[in-house]
Amino acid sequence: MGEHTASPVVVIGAGPIGLAAAAHLAERGLDFVVLESGPSVAAAIEEWRHVKLFSPWRYDIDAAARRLLEQAGWSEPDLGTLPTGGDLIDVYLEPLAKTPELNDRIRYNSRVTAVTRVGFDRLRTAGRETAPFLIRLADGSELLASAVIDAAGTWRKPNVLGGSGIPARGETVDADGIARALPDVLGADRDRYAGRRTAVVGAGHSASTTLLDLGQLAQEVPGTEVVWVVRGTDQARTYGGGDADELPARGALGSRLKKLVQSGHVELVSAFRIEAIARTSEGRVELTSGDRTVRADTVVNSTGFRPDHDIVSELRLDLDPIMGSTRALAPLIDPNRHSCGTVPPHGVDELTHPEPGYYAVGAKSYGRAPTFLLATGYEQARSVVAALAGDWEAARDVQLDLPETGVCSSNLAYGGTDNESGGCCGPAPQPTAPAGRGLATGISGGLLTVIDDKPSTQSGCCN
Repeated sequence: MGEHTASPVVVIGAGPIGLAAAAHLAERGLDFVVLESGPSVAAAIEEWRHVKLFSPWRYDIDAAARRLLEQAGWSEPDLGTLPTGGDLIDVYLEPLAKTPELNDRIRYNSRVTAVTRVGFDRLRTAGRETAPFLIRLADGSELLASAVIDAAGTWRKPNVLGGSGIPARGETVDADGIARALPDVLGADRDRYAGRRTAVVGAGHSASTTLLDLGQLAQEVPGTEVVWVVRGTDQARTYGGGDADELPARGALGSRLKKLVQSGHVELVSAFRIEAIARTSEGRVELTSGDRTVRADTVVNSTGFRPDHDIVSELRLDLDPIMGSTRALAPLIDPNRHSCGTVPPHGVDELTHPEPGYYAVGAKSYGRAPTFLLATGYEQARSVVAALAGDWEAARDVQLDLPETGVCSSNLAYGGTDNESGGCCGPAPQPTAPAGRGLATGISGGLLTVIDDKPSTQSGCCN
């Protein structure tokens, strides 16, 4: 028992939710260590730093983190503006990691490969709850923990392209033609997509982001072709809630995507369940669904993400068989019933597993549900830390201030307005203000970019 209580709380992941948990642990005076697999904070976000969040700063800063930052002399950004992933790191997360309370508690390049109980596999029961957790890292080192807050996210485990939940035939053989979600189409990755044909697979946040960036690229570079491949037949949810969305940036983006499709600048291939992937003699990637095929130079896998529970396979988890979240949380986040903004307040009670002391928070807690928002994860972290500190009244006093969306699971972003009078492929009015490229934080719950709000030409459309 002494060894158990003397061990620190281990937080897995130094992204927004992991650092929020660390800030709350610091305020509560609990001993903790943060393990980050990358060389710096929020290594996953670093890969999409070019993308803008659909939620303004107001929803992106944790309360305890703000208090620590303000003690260190930090000035908060304009709460009404939309940060990019890079802004989130540079303006918020890196300064937070450097506060005196957190600076010496974060271990970088520390990838967790397994979490178990000292002396206990999943089968053994007697005395289990008093044994400390054993954390093994990729370099072979180990450390003990009194509790584990798993904020590792889902970015490192994308869904497969195969339409039946398993890899399509040939999907794992030649991966050179398959790109990760959210490539920097207008920046570092431009040469891969300019003047070439790209197939974007998926109907969620990252798909919409990439389609809109490719739509802009097609206007700038002749010969750039865009095809959007989806399993369903109705794209209403992807197009979003429009004026009904309390986040204008999120609601307007779907409308722009819809116009790109209607104008023919993005070719929509629906009811296409990928069964096989192969290389053609010309070197293109060929997707097959029944007797139909789609060919492209590059395929962008924007089918979403799923949690990696392999590292905790020796812990006793009670996972919902559909969502991959806890059973108690699953009905609250079901994307068939909820959008990001309609998820009810929830905390430690809904996140508790049969394994005492282990909590998955943030995007990982949502399993495969794409309805996650940062503000939701911050409240999860606050509630869990309060419970670890023994303050159950605070732990169960969960409250959320979330913007609603007009439709379920449509976390789309846009930084301008949606009241163009010219329509597609016709004269468009001058924009009232530059918008910039944008994204959504459903992250892993979902991410999403938008195109610049420049005036259309007669040959261009809907940007």
